[in-house]
Amino acid sequence: MTWILGWTVSLLAFIKAQLVTLLLHVLSAGPIPRHVAFEMDGNRRFARLTGRRAVEGHSDGFIHSSGYILDPASVILEICMHLDIRCVTVYAFAIENFNRPPDEVGALMKLAEERLIEIAQNGALLSQYGVRLNVLGHRELLPMHVQVAIDKAERMTCQNNRAILNVCAPYASRHEITLAVQSVVQQALDKDNFDSSLITEQTIEENLMTSLGGSPPLDIFIRTSGVKRLSGFLQWQCCENTQIHMVNTYWPDFGLWDFVPILLDYQRKVWARSSS
Repeated sequence: MTWILGWTVSLLAFIKAQLVTLLLHVLSAGPIPRHVAFEMDGNRRFARLTGRRAVEGHSDGFIHSSGYILDPASVILEICMHLDIRCVTVYAFAIENFNRPPDEVGALMKLAEERLIEIAQNGALLSQYGVRLNVLGHRELLPMHVQVAIDKAERMTCQNNRAILNVCAPYASRHEITLAVQSVVQQALDKDNFDSSLITEQTIEENLMTSLGGSPPLDIFIRTSGVKRLSGFLQWQCCENTQIHMVNTYWPDFGLWDFVPILLDYQRKVWARSSS
């Protein structure tokens, strides 16, 4: 009986995998977004619901580079790569998160270092799909050991050119926009004759962290956990053409069947615009 049960489980897993492959193939026949962003919210509430510490919820939702641990970030990233989505941006740590309890912040920094070391040592998932890692944010606020791990992971993937994974940490839109404006103003001041016409929406956008990292315009913004606000994430990038989705699922539970309706809605709206 044991071998029959094992054979049945394997068969069901095979059928499920084939159905997922077929679904992704069907989706890829329609318009595909170039850039999708995820505000990975709800980790702490998910941990409390399951009777665990907050950092364990963060660990459930974090990216594992091996590809063997099916955390939601790796699953969603792999789905995006199968669909040839050019860029994925995730909000891993806000600047204001440094105000959380020191033990939680310390645990998050340790977790970030561990995952970055994984990527630097093997990075199977990123290497498999040719993904370049960009860590965007106010790096100087991070402990030096985390900064070193970031540098190693970015160097390991810098030659990858098929897709981009932006990990925003520690990040805030106001900080990003401020740096972009300062850079554009300095460029104008560096001219022999100050030229204020160089300070435009276009030049500011060209100096945002995402633009400097080669990211295309943002097509879809997704926030999990049911909270309906941007909370300082990609506020400039969420332009009139960005489709914004606030879903009730906590990030550690977010998966393919949460993502598919969003992609179908994107395709429907693209087709509607093209036919109008």
